[in-house]
Amino acid sequence: QVQLVESGGGLVQAGGSLRLSCAASGNIFSINTMGWYRQAPGKQRELVASDSTIGRISYADSVKGRFTISRDNAKKTVYLQMNSLKSEDTAVYYCNLGQRAYSYWGQGTQVTVSS
Repeated sequence: QVQLVESGGGLVQAGGSLRLSCAASGNIFSINTMGWYRQAPGKQRELVASDSTIGRISYADSVKGRFTISRDNAKKTVYLQMNSLKSEDTAVYYCNLGQRAYSYWGQGTQVTVSS
């Protein structure tokens, strides 16, 4: 079993920054992908950024140049540095870990950007 615990969400003004963290515990395989998704009210959950242990990183076009994903494999933690935040970034952000055929989700953390 895998558990994911997110932290770092909150309220920030447009143009500000936040850093999200997600710590994984449990049966973590050496090859996996950790990432962040978000879901705004009335919208589908979408991929924000992902980072695999084989070095493959991807970003949604809407966050390229503003958000940076990184991971500390020793700590089994993934981070999302969010800069130049916009009101449209307001959403619940979910951490995800995918390994083999399994996908695990955190409980979500609210990010609210005020304009």
